[in-house]
Amino acid sequence: MSTIDIQAVKEYLLGLQDRICAELVAMDGREFLEDAWERDGGGGGRTRVLENGNVIEKGGVNFSHVFGDKLPPSATAARPELAGRSFQAMGVSLVIHPKNPYAPTSHANVRFFVAEKEGAEPVWWFGGGYDLTPYYGFEEDVVHWHQTAKDACAPFGEDIYPRFKKWCDEYFYLKHRDESRGVGGLFFDDFSEGGFDNAFAFMQAVGDSYVDAYLPILIKRKDTEYGERERDFQLYRRGRYVEFNLVFDRGTLFGLQSGGRTESILMSLPSEVRWRYNWHPQAGSPEEKLYTDFLPHREWV
Repeated sequence: MSTIDIQAVKEYLLGLQDRICAELVAMDGREFLEDAWERDGGGGGRTRVLENGNVIEKGGVNFSHVFGDKLPPSATAARPELAGRSFQAMGVSLVIHPKNPYAPTSHANVRFFVAEKEGAEPVWWFGGGYDLTPYYGFEEDVVHWHQTAKDACAPFGEDIYPRFKKWCDEYFYLKHRDESRGVGGLFFDDFSEGGFDNAFAFMQAVGDSYVDAYLPILIKRKDTEYGERERDFQLYRRGRYVEFNLVFDRGTLFGLQSGGRTESILMSLPSEVRWRYNWHPQAGSPEEKLYTDFLPHREWV
C-alpha cells in the first residue's frame, strides 16, 4: 500500500477551490467574498461565498481542514471501531444556487479523512461526489451530467460509475417525502481501494470533472426567460434541498458535531425558499414533469 501524503491532498484541495471559483467568477462576473477562519478545537478553513451575482443567487465554495482528539459520532456510526481515535478531515464542499429556475442547483464535495491511534496504523479514506438538482428538467442536461461523471470514473474500473451512481441515488433521497432530491450523479465514501495513490487519483478525477459537468449546463440555461410561476416553483423545490441538508446530510452533521464553523456549514442553504401545505403540481404541467420524468431513479447513460 502506498504511503499517505496529507500535504499533497491539502495542496490539491486548495488548488481545486481556486480553480472552481475562477471558472464561476469568469462566468458570473461577480467575485466571491473570502472569509478565512480558525477552529477552536484545531484547524480552520477558507470560506468563499457569492451572493446576488449576475447568474448565481447564492453560491459557496469552501475549503476546510480540521483536526481533533476524538472523531464525532457521525464519523464513527458506520465504523464504531474508530471511536476514540484522533482525526484529521479536509475537503472542498460547494453548492451553487442559480437565479434562473431553468438552471439547476448543483452540489459537489471531495474530502479526505485520517483517523489515528498510538501504536496502530492510521486508517484513512476518501469520499465525495456531485449531484444535480433541477427544477425544470432537460434530458440533454442530465445525460451530459452523468456522461461526464461516467467518463471521470472510467479509468478506475467499469464497476465504479454504476456503483457510485447507485449510491448517490440512494443517498440523496428524502425518506419522509419518498422522493429523490434531484437526478443524482456520484457519491462515494470510505474509499481506499488500490492504495493511497489510486484512491487519491480517483478523488482528483471527481473533483476535476465537476466544472466540466456543470458549467455547460449553467451557461446554456442562465438566460432562459421565466416568470413568477417558474420562480415560485423553484423556491418551493428549494425547500426539499433545505430539508435534506438539515435532516440527512452527513457532512452537515459532521461539521456541527465536530464544532465546525456554523456559518460555513450552513452556507449551502439558499437565500430564499418557500414551503406550502400539501401542494401538488397540476396534472400535465411542466412542474409535474419533474416528478414523473426526472426524480424517479433511472439510467441516464
